[in-house]
Amino acid sequence: MNTDYTEIYNAQKQTFLSGVTKEIDFRKKQLLKLKNILLTHEDQLCKAVYQDFNKSKYDVITTEIGLLQHDIRDALSHIQSWSKKKRVKTNLLNLPARSYIYPEPYGQSLIIGAWNYPLLLSLAPCIAAIAAGNTVVLKPSEIAQHTSNVLAKLINQHFDKAFFHVIEGDAEIVTSLLEFKWDKIFFTGSTQVGKIVYQAAAKHLTPVTLELGGKSPAFVTKDCNIDIAVNRIVWGKFLNAGQTCIAPDYILVDQAIHDSFLEKLKNRITAINYTVRDGNYTQIINERHLERLSKLIPEEKIFYQETSDIAQRILAPTILHNIAFSDAIMQEEIFGPILPVISYNNLLEVIEKVSLLPKPLSCYIFSNSKTIQNEIISRISFGGGMVNDTVMHITNTYLPFGGVGDSGVGSYHGKSGFDAFTHYKGVVHKATWIDPKLKYKFNTEKNLKLFKKLLRF
Repeated sequence: MNTDYTEIYNAQKQTFLSGVTKEIDFRKKQLLKLKNILLTHEDQLCKAVYQDFNKSKYDVITTEIGLLQHDIRDALSHIQSWSKKKRVKTNLLNLPARSYIYPEPYGQSLIIGAWNYPLLLSLAPCIAAIAAGNTVVLKPSEIAQHTSNVLAKLINQHFDKAFFHVIEGDAEIVTSLLEFKWDKIFFTGSTQVGKIVYQAAAKHLTPVTLELGGKSPAFVTKDCNIDIAVNRIVWGKFLNAGQTCIAPDYILVDQAIHDSFLEKLKNRITAINYTVRDGNYTQIINERHLERLSKLIPEEKIFYQETSDIAQRILAPTILHNIAFSDAIMQEEIFGPILPVISYNNLLEVIEKVSLLPKPLSCYIFSNSKTIQNEIISRISFGGGMVNDTVMHITNTYLPFGGVGDSGVGSYHGKSGFDAFTHYKGVVHKATWIDPKLKYKFNTEKNLKLFKKLLRF
């Protein structure tokens, strides 16, 4: 192990054991400090993300910094109530007594961020961890190198490393960090790497939250408002050039409106005119991902594709048709601006097909029929989703955000984020003014009957 990491690990252990992070005022002070960093260094942060993949300042603020500021405000407003012990009912066998749930922070947390929203997906779990009273070591994704560098510089300059510290590096660094016994690990990234993190955590019985991905379907039924569906699917899919874990990965459209739907998709994409120059599009993060995406596009199944600029890592929005579930592009999460469209004749059959696939992070339903909406929601297991829109559920901090099965373990955002970094300790406060003798009585038939009566069985 790197001795520098050991020093930081031990320093954070001492900080947590001191009890200072459990103080509400301390937590608020740290969150306000982070809030001020985001505000004061907004231009610097936006420039770093732009350097990584040409993401406009507008997009960085609306999809990352703005959401982080909202998370901080939400946490500051609720830390007091979230952290209070809560009285609950006491069962008959323990009377007279009072029972309470005590929220307490896990302790030392390791947070591993992702590159596609390098500010949001690194700092959002940090906000939750701080609000809950934990110390934090953050390892941002090295793929978004400029953003990682700026995060390390700003966090490490303004925070005591014994409380909140950024460590940069590649997979080898992550491997070294995972050797330590953390009290909580939070990882955002691919399912493949998530499994490695889970295995490492299991060696120490460390609780984890895994925010992963998957192929998120969008159902488009013949009774939907097709124009609204097209507008919202195009926006959600091509935001960040499709490099969004909750983007609709593929479309399932009723055969009755299939042709019309495809034409409207094409017209909508043309009308928007996605370009980096106009600030409404981004580059693919690196050459490796660009090459992977390019290989996924079957030329013979392109319905529409705008002009790409491969030399600038710009892959244009691409619509594929005549797609089957057996096609190569349906075997992995796309994570790019390629939209396969599958037509169906029997909705129940396609619901059954999707329900047998690995559980996706999100699912979207475009239908005005409550019966259809409920059928899809009840029969398909997925992390979260929307009816008649895409992606926006991530902005609602009253909802838990997370996956299920291959798409993740656990959830966060708002109170769910606080819960993710909190152990809820149950304690019974027993009275001493009386000492019921039942539990001390000998093994007799009479006492057994009384015991069953008290437990109601």
